[in-house]
Amino acid sequence: MSKKKEVTGHIQWARMLKKLNPYTIRKGLRYFKHYGPKEFWIRLHERFEPEEVPYGPWYEAYIPDDTELEKQRKYRFSYSPLISVAVPAFRTPEVFLRQMIDSLLAQTYSNWELCIANGSPEDKKMQAVLDQYTNKDSRIRVKILDQNLGIAGNTNAALEMIQGEYAGILDHDDLLAPNALYEIARYLENDPEADGVYTDEDKVTTELDEHFQPHLKPDFNLDLLRSNNYICHFFVVRQSIIRKVGGFRQEFDGAQDHDFIFRCVEEAGRIGHVPEILYHWRTHKASTADNPASKMYAFEAGRRAIEAHLERMGQKGTVTHTPDLGFFRVQYPVQGSPMVSIIIPNKDEKESLEACLHSIKEKTAYQNYEILIIENNSVSEEIFAYYKEIEKDPKIRVLRWEREFNYAAINNFGVQHANGDYLLFLNNDVTVITPDWIEEMLGMCQREEVGAVGVKLLYPDDTIQHAGCVIGIGGIAGHMFVDMPANRTGYLHKASIIQDMSAVTAACMMMKRTAFEEAGGFTEKLAVAFNDVDLCLKVRKSGRLIVYDPYVQLYHMESKTRGAEDSEAKVRRFQEEIEYMREHWIDILKNGDPYYNKNLSLTKWNYSLRPLKGMDSKGKDRR
Repeated sequence: MSKKKEVTGHIQWARMLKKLNPYTIRKGLRYFKHYGPKEFWIRLHERFEPEEVPYGPWYEAYIPDDTELEKQRKYRFSYSPLISVAVPAFRTPEVFLRQMIDSLLAQTYSNWELCIANGSPEDKKMQAVLDQYTNKDSRIRVKILDQNLGIAGNTNAALEMIQGEYAGILDHDDLLAPNALYEIARYLENDPEADGVYTDEDKVTTELDEHFQPHLKPDFNLDLLRSNNYICHFFVVRQSIIRKVGGFRQEFDGAQDHDFIFRCVEEAGRIGHVPEILYHWRTHKASTADNPASKMYAFEAGRRAIEAHLERMGQKGTVTHTPDLGFFRVQYPVQGSPMVSIIIPNKDEKESLEACLHSIKEKTAYQNYEILIIENNSVSEEIFAYYKEIEKDPKIRVLRWEREFNYAAINNFGVQHANGDYLLFLNNDVTVITPDWIEEMLGMCQREEVGAVGVKLLYPDDTIQHAGCVIGIGGIAGHMFVDMPANRTGYLHKASIIQDMSAVTAACMMMKRTAFEEAGGFTEKLAVAFNDVDLCLKVRKSGRLIVYDPYVQLYHMESKTRGAEDSEAKVRRFQEEIEYMREHWIDILKNGDPYYNKNLSLTKWNYSLRPLKGMDSKGKDRR
């Protein structure tokens, strides 16, 4: 073990030991029982992984100062809708109730109303506090319910009070940042046709003395919403949609907000996202990883909410829990038996190609496929002898590409000779791990809204090589979670859940033939680099989704055939391909990947925070 790793290990153990107390020990035992020793150990290490940029000092530097808040108060809106904030309240501790209401009074946007449904009519002290605030500000209105109607009923009672064009729901003990409604109003001013907007959030200790666990979200992401209620707080939606969908449903208690959000987005024309931390979710820091089985009813309600959504959308799918409860997997069954064309470029690499083909034959239950080997200027006698051997298989054809290496042109050539309605681009240096890999990709790709599907690729040492691509990482685009152990799940489990992304690698990518043709195929000016990213962006431009599906896994040696970028010509070609991407995709490179977040790093692969101006990479002020 290196000295650096040894020191890091000691620091992690020190952090763990510091947090030990009877409560955390009991909690750890419950986790151990739920996950088992191996999974428990993995999650323990993930939980105590040090932050690259510590959130505490980052957050203090991030929040707007008094000058900025005063500037917001003076801003004159061209469109300033009334925004209602609905709060279901029940036996709210006085200090929490006051802090919640005070967070509304501190808003720099003034055209709001606070609608509180009090489900604890017997609590005279609580009512006295509410009376005090209603007398103080006419924007605060309270309805006293005859009895507690539960979370769904109390929320619906609050929603019945709203008069605003838009409304959001605030938990009775949570807080809005002072600029929350201002940022939402600015978004709606720029896009008044948006039917809903959500924000980023974090958690705050009960005493409000520490902010932690920031949830920095992507723009609207259908498949991520089907994997987890990532929208959660603070979701503001047009009143007419709320009236249409009918508010919360009691049968989904525990996941009532997930069900509500699904029904709203199904009716909405456009859902926007403000990538700012504007909602503070009050929680006991020790309880953020509490007994995972204690809320099984809520997780089961979440699973049923996804099932109900799929049924309304006319989409067949099976929803199951993942080991990380609250996160779900949707499996889409294959419709019919369409032909899948597997296209594999190859030059000389007999050993790699043989391993690749063997794994396909061994792991593939789906039988309606063909394999097209695109031979590109091999010189060894061994490979041509191997071609003669494999061509005896009626599923395999070897095609000759006799021009210079050009990955884009080679694959376009392969597509011209392919018979399939679905194209599976595959490197010769990959081997399949997952049984039924084609069925998983094909079921996903057959969805009407999906254009392409990518997968999780691992190095032979069981670390991650690819878990989706983010535009802007490393300058143009980069893979996420590179070198992270494959048994870890990453930031908010993003390495291990289905989600939409802007791009995936074509080392293993399935695409609808119609989507490929509509996009014009691979751009042949991009002979080696970024051609798959460019193709995915063209598919995205047509309105189709690119889905990352981690439930298909392959080993990848990564560009073993092509060799290093070590000659002057290769370096010049690479620079030209960079310039092509900058010229053709300047908007997304300038404005940021919509499936990422502007507050996340473009130099790291693990969703760590982007240091703010004046900070060093550890979050320390260097001014």
